[in-house]
Amino acid sequence: MIVIGPYLRMRRGDTDAQQAGNAVRDSDARLDEAAGLARAIDLDVAEAILAPVSQIRPATYLGKGKVEEFTGLIVSHSADLVVMDCALSPIQQRNLEKAWSTKVLDRTGLILEIFGRRAKTKEGALQVELAHLNYQRSRLVRSWTHLERQRGGFGFMGGPGETQIEADRRLIGDRIARLENELKKVQATRRLHRAGRQRVPYRVVALVGYTNAGKSTLFNRLTRADVQAADMLFATLDPTLRALTLPHGGKAMLSDTVGFISNLPTQLVAAFRATLEELMEADVILHVRDISHEDAEAQQHDVEAVLRQLGIDPGQGARILEVWNKIDRFDADQRENLANIAARRSTEVPCFLVSAETGEGLDALLAAIEDRLAATRTTLDLSVDASDGAGISWLHRNSEVLAKELHGGRFDMTVRVDETKHDIVVNKYHAIPHPL
Repeated sequence: MIVIGPYLRMRRGDTDAQQAGNAVRDSDARLDEAAGLARAIDLDVAEAILAPVSQIRPATYLGKGKVEEFTGLIVSHSADLVVMDCALSPIQQRNLEKAWSTKVLDRTGLILEIFGRRAKTKEGALQVELAHLNYQRSRLVRSWTHLERQRGGFGFMGGPGETQIEADRRLIGDRIARLENELKKVQATRRLHRAGRQRVPYRVVALVGYTNAGKSTLFNRLTRADVQAADMLFATLDPTLRALTLPHGGKAMLSDTVGFISNLPTQLVAAFRATLEELMEADVILHVRDISHEDAEAQQHDVEAVLRQLGIDPGQGARILEVWNKIDRFDADQRENLANIAARRSTEVPCFLVSAETGEGLDALLAAIEDRLAATRTTLDLSVDASDGAGISWLHRNSEVLAKELHGGRFDMTVRVDETKHDIVVNKYHAIPHPL
């Protein structure tokens, strides 16, 4: 197969938004990423080629000369698939397939293929199928041979295949409606799970970041789990929750979410909204960045764009911590330079230099997570009769017990509670604020 990178040239007069989406990202890095996406589903990439375009052609995206030039290349490689690293309209895709006599896949279609391979759980499969059907519905053009079997109208009114296209659209629409109903049940189940975690005072910390930034490796390092982690785009897809032990013995739930990517298909953002609700409801969000990547800054902008789509403000320093991962790839001087850059960052949006591979810097990160979680909770002192087993048990279930000592038949306890339990503990146990 062949990968083509048809990237727009930036011209004088282009808007800042266009430049932010294109010029910031290096063309070679974009092409390497597209080839990496193809290899992620075991496709054999014979060649990856840049094809700068000054203007998008409505019929074929590329200009006529480029289409003819690539025809010879496709024939010489006997390529049975061409990946265009852009979003193609159904007409553009069909015309390129006719011109090249081979299957053509755009970036959205390729990412959907990868997600289809990676989804392991029933929920993940439902989400991917929904996204794929929404994508496929717009591509029911009259290029399929089976559409010639039927004629619309009374034999001469309406072209061949129109009735079949309508039937296919109706079938896809019915399937989409069923999938959406099933995903609503998934959302309801997730809400029940969240309500259960809220009754037991486990706060949620969510990992978010560009695909292959090292989220799963960091997840495994922090929770001692065995989630698949590989040097591969979208190595993991289905969300995972594990217990996270904080420095002073407190507990939180750590959530590993699907990785983001530039130009993430809107169908996927919509389909995975049930999964991403864990991210939206998280108390602390760790934005994991591969700081060693040449396009680290552009990747940061891509992740922040998706967060905004989900209604999350990337500038929420009280909630979001930046994690600069893979510092083990730098030498001592480079690390010192990174540390100086991090030190100059605003304290409202702090960043932490870590290596998920070696564990370097994780102690400081865990301490910051604990501080963030504690900021919205109140520490109280109280005394409970040692014979009040039910009361002591309730405190352990509904608060974070920081200290507990037996004195003369009573337990003197220091607990940390969130705002929903504060008044209950104060009124029931005559708790008083813990001196700072």
